[in-house]
Amino acid sequence: MDLTKFIVLGIYVSILFLIGIVASRRVKSMSDFYVGGKKIGYWAVAFSARATGESGWLLIGLTGMGALSGLSAYWVVLGEVLGVGISWWFMAKRFKRRSDKYGAITVPDYLESHFKSTKKTLRILAASILSIFVVIYVSSQIDVTGKAFESMMGMGYFSGAILGFVIVLTYIFIGGFVAAVWSDLFQGLLMFAGLVLLPIVVWFSMDGSTGIVEGLNAVDPALTNVWGTSDDMWMNIATMLGFALIGLGFLGSPQVYVRFMSIKDEQEIDKGRWVAIVFTLMTDAAAVTIGILGRIIFTQSGQDPEAILGTGAEHVLGMLTENFLPYLLVAIYVAIVLSAIMSTIDSLLVIASSAITRDFYQKIFRPDIKDQDLTTLSRWVTFAMALLALGIAMLAAQLSPDRTVFWMVIFGWSGIAASFCPVIILTLFWKGLSETGAIAAMISGFVCVPIFKFVIAKLDVIGPYFVQLDVLGPSFLISMIMAWVFSKMFPKKELA
Repeated sequence: MDLTKFIVLGIYVSILFLIGIVASRRVKSMSDFYVGGKKIGYWAVAFSARATGESGWLLIGLTGMGALSGLSAYWVVLGEVLGVGISWWFMAKRFKRRSDKYGAITVPDYLESHFKSTKKTLRILAASILSIFVVIYVSSQIDVTGKAFESMMGMGYFSGAILGFVIVLTYIFIGGFVAAVWSDLFQGLLMFAGLVLLPIVVWFSMDGSTGIVEGLNAVDPALTNVWGTSDDMWMNIATMLGFALIGLGFLGSPQVYVRFMSIKDEQEIDKGRWVAIVFTLMTDAAAVTIGILGRIIFTQSGQDPEAILGTGAEHVLGMLTENFLPYLLVAIYVAIVLSAIMSTIDSLLVIASSAITRDFYQKIFRPDIKDQDLTTLSRWVTFAMALLALGIAMLAAQLSPDRTVFWMVIFGWSGIAASFCPVIILTLFWKGLSETGAIAAMISGFVCVPIFKFVIAKLDVIGPYFVQLDVLGPSFLISMIMAWVFSKMFPKKELA
């Protein structure tokens, strides 16, 4: 690791630690540790929600998908903008109002209160699903950290993954949710500036005689087809839907919706929605454009095709910064990539900790435990779950060296979304949803994600189509259907 990058990384980490120390002074209760005492402003919530929802997938995965898929990758942008817009415009206020009414500080809190549940089944199920898929999701982010340090800092993969893990765990251990939100605001600003500015700089550094479409056409005419790169129409439809339906994950995922719990009031949501939409549109579009520009530039320059195809496409951001930016800015982009990764890890660790500490331990086994003792326990649970995620990431690196960031992250994202989003949507808009229907929906969403990923996708005839469609869309649909079926079979008592 050279000195300049080391210095920039040191400054970046120092800022994060300072945020953690300042935030720790505001952590005096469980509510403070998990939702910032519900006193967070709209700028912080909007940037935190978007930074958490995007992760290293945005800078490493989506730029790589832009290089691989060309114009059709913009379907991801459309899907995410629609998902974020629907979430902020039609769901956020309802969720905030009800979670405040219930006094909820976690999503399992919200669900149990909504159904006036006298049993612990729903809470146990919700906390279990969160614990499992959040750990998987965090492990994928640690994996991205290792790849980022490897490609941009010249460090070994394992050393980079462990270093990034230690950095993010330290400031979360100190400051909890407040540290996560404040650091997300800082890191979100870095992500926004870095993503939006890079394609502009690269474009003006290129030969202006060739446009993007013309450049892609010279590389591979299939890359200019916005409907997909395959000759099979149904394969293109599956690919298009797979990209666009990623946006479903913004319609109730706990790591995003806990931000709506934390915001000061509903008026802040009106202000924050525009920040969230602009951030999503500009950063996602910029990420795809970066990948496309990289594919054009490095193909035209005679670069070895294998360097920008397959898993190599995930290095396109680092390759562009190295070739088109001054050395100091290259070092800053290292911090930007780490910002995208860590802004998700921190939020996920807080969510995982809340599932174990509050939703299992306090609410089921120790309802009499003192708030101060529980806050201390939360920090140690955060540490333990982070270690588990690190172990999974290290194991995945050994067993699957050809894994790609894009789809590995989407698997964890989809597992959480398919389990929770249909239920959250229906609690807000359908009075007929019963507790049994909610449980059936969560179980079916949870089970369908690995079934579609590891069983259906392996089938000879339909498997390749489901590889492109991916798991979220079909799992989400089945979860919705199960919620309706079981709510009709086992209706709410007042509707029976």
